[in-house]
Amino acid sequence: MNFDGILFFPLTPFDSGGGVSETVLAEHVASGVEHGAGGVFAACGTGEVHALSAAEHATVVRRSVEVTAGRVPVVAGAGGSVGTAVEQTRAAKELGADAVLLLPPYLVGAPQRGLVEYVRTVTSAVDIPVIVYQRGSMAFTPESAAELAGIPTVVGIKDGLGDLGRMHQIVLAVREVRGEEFTFFNGLPTAELTVAAYRGVGVPLYSSAAFAFVPEVANAFYEAFHAGDPLADRLLSGFFEPLVRLRDRVPGYAVSLVKAGARLRGVEVGGVRAPFLDPTAEEVEVLGGLIDTGLSLVKEG
Repeated sequence: MNFDGILFFPLTPFDSGGGVSETVLAEHVASGVEHGAGGVFAACGTGEVHALSAAEHATVVRRSVEVTAGRVPVVAGAGGSVGTAVEQTRAAKELGADAVLLLPPYLVGAPQRGLVEYVRTVTSAVDIPVIVYQRGSMAFTPESAAELAGIPTVVGIKDGLGDLGRMHQIVLAVREVRGEEFTFFNGLPTAELTVAAYRGVGVPLYSSAAFAFVPEVANAFYEAFHAGDPLADRLLSGFFEPLVRLRDRVPGYAVSLVKAGARLRGVEVGGVRAPFLDPTAEEVEVLGGLIDTGLSLVKEG
């Protein structure tokens, strides 16, 4: 899989009746592609995959594939129980997704051998490229990561742990098995704060939650960071760091604030589904101020 640019994790819009709004979803995905997304990761964490039915998951993946029309890779989320992960992976392939982001078997603890077997079971059932999402209960040792790299259809690892020492060891171990063809990317919430550190351990790609509601700010940071422009630091201190402090107030705000930000920008994505909670009116007001600050910094820069 070749990704070039910010990795876009679109939201799943819900209408007034609580169902998936295909129209808003199509517009949201199209906007992200037009703003230069390097890949579209549909029905993943930011897309509330945990809260989607099988039919809704299929709808989100299908519409994302249709709208993207081959311009950038489309990766669909899958995970949970082994059965659910296989079903979602099979649906993703049938609907034309280019790959799958395999999320952890949530709330289930397992030894390293069991975690590898979880991935192996899914990849054995469906022949499609798989990116493994390391986070929560699915944390790999360098040895286990190297074993994953030995599975031909496992093409990458997304890291959501933030343990840079472990990640550096994983990169080195996997490169011994697969060379440079394997993809790594930083999947921490608000990854802009850690992009420099991850780049230092051989992980240059990252996903941006901010891209889903302020692509102008996300793109400006991406360009400034790679050019060594001081604007990157101004955006970190004026927008991204305060956003992280707001995000850390309540579990689940990594998604809830993104949806609130999209609504403030005029995208009718609706609220989040349980167990997530939408931010308070006061928090939305603070978020609106951060959006204004970020856009102003981009304009000035």
